[in-house]
Amino acid sequence: MLVQETSLKNEILRLKKEKDVVILAHNYQIPDVQDVADFTGDSLGLSRQAAKVSQKTILFCGVHFMAETAAIICPDKKVLIPDLQAGCSLSDSITVEELRNWKMQHPGAITVGYVNTTAEIKSELDYCCTSANAVNVVKAIPADKEILFLPDMFLGSYVAKVTGRKNMFIWAGECHVHAGIKPEDIAKKLDSLQDAEFLIHPECSCTTPMMYDVASGSFDNNKVSILSTEGMLNHVNNSTSKNFVVATETGILYKMRQQNPGKTFIPASEKAECQYMKMITLKKVYDALVQEKNEVVVPKEIADKARTAIERMLAIS
Repeated sequence: MLVQETSLKNEILRLKKEKDVVILAHNYQIPDVQDVADFTGDSLGLSRQAAKVSQKTILFCGVHFMAETAAIICPDKKVLIPDLQAGCSLSDSITVEELRNWKMQHPGAITVGYVNTTAEIKSELDYCCTSANAVNVVKAIPADKEILFLPDMFLGSYVAKVTGRKNMFIWAGECHVHAGIKPEDIAKKLDSLQDAEFLIHPECSCTTPMMYDVASGSFDNNKVSILSTEGMLNHVNNSTSKNFVVATETGILYKMRQQNPGKTFIPASEKAECQYMKMITLKKVYDALVQEKNEVVVPKEIADKARTAIERMLAIS
């Protein structure tokens, strides 16, 4: 099996050079897929990277909405995904028909949507946001304007709490992976490790229940850091702490352990695995390269409208 995987990796590395393809992999991909990637990171960081690369073809190892975002930002590039069925439970928690009906019920409201949404949903938004800049996006909107915030109810509750906004309506969506992580479970893990730091990934919508708990004053006795993917990795590299409890999808632990062999990283929940992320395998990466299949195409009208909401988000970042 090891020989087969090594051979497959070598073939992928050869093919991407031969075909002038750049491979982008989300931090929650399986280790083998991360190993063959040119760049790893979070969805927004990878999309920004996509806009910079010279290659005309991008193989995006992540879930579908991420590949769509890359296609919107890079209309001149071909974007492939190893498995078209790699979806997202949070993205699926609102349909475009539901959003249009919601907007009709609140004429004049400003719509703010998390980046974990389909291109079609983004085309109906006034602003996109990430967890890292959601508070600033909401603060940038006039106080007398109603806000429709979607689809993550935990992130929405957190933003409403931090901003004190009373005219904010929040869609009842959630990510299935971390919705079940409980503060008491994390407290037990923190207590079991001496001087453990508690890290929360702000651009993984799944961890926003934890962000809400931090805003409510939980975990006061531990050092808590709410950091982006890159910020989180940089933080653990530079920190003098030896022990970390990490509240996000478990895939990020691979790079943390790789870069910091002398430190201990334990997941807030061992069950925090996204089955959609794990649908991407080496074999599917190889097949997508060989056959140049599973192109992600966003119709121009939708892409142009969605790009406006994304650009507003980037301007506020």
